[in-house]
Amino acid sequence: MDEGIVSAVNDVKRLTDTAAFRLGTLGTLIADRFAERLAVLELKPKHAGLLAVLDAGLASSQLDVAKIMRVAPSFVVSLADHLEGMGALRRVRDPADRRRQALTLTDKGGKLLAEATVIARALDAEVLEGLTPQEAEVLGRALRRLAVANGLPG
Repeated sequence: MDEGIVSAVNDVKRLTDTAAFRLGTLGTLIADRFAERLAVLELKPKHAGLLAVLDAGLASSQLDVAKIMRVAPSFVVSLADHLEGMGALRRVRDPADRRRQALTLTDKGGKLLAEATVIARALDAEVLEGLTPQEAEVLGRALRRLAVANGLPG
């Protein structure tokens, strides 16, 4: 076999052994499955993420939510429009700064978040099915540490 081909095959094997490749590939597959299941609630993963940010008290202004979610502020506006239309959140103008709108979770939003969490936990069970409970716990701890190390909520 040509040395160039052997080298290319070895490079591919090394790529597929990287955490970046494996996490990215698995993340895409799992995100797609999560999105399919959230559709029954008329939500997408980013909608559920916005509800979770509000529920955790991590931010209330659209701009702060955008920073935490690492998306454009205009995207948060679009997400909030959808959720407000569903009655899942309320926008309240800041009396001190009319440009700022605080987002607050409604009871319906809390219920939607709870339903999305049930869906996510069921998906977790499927994804982690091949692991022992101890391995699943170690993976969970490792993922939390990686999230925090990369500036995400743990």
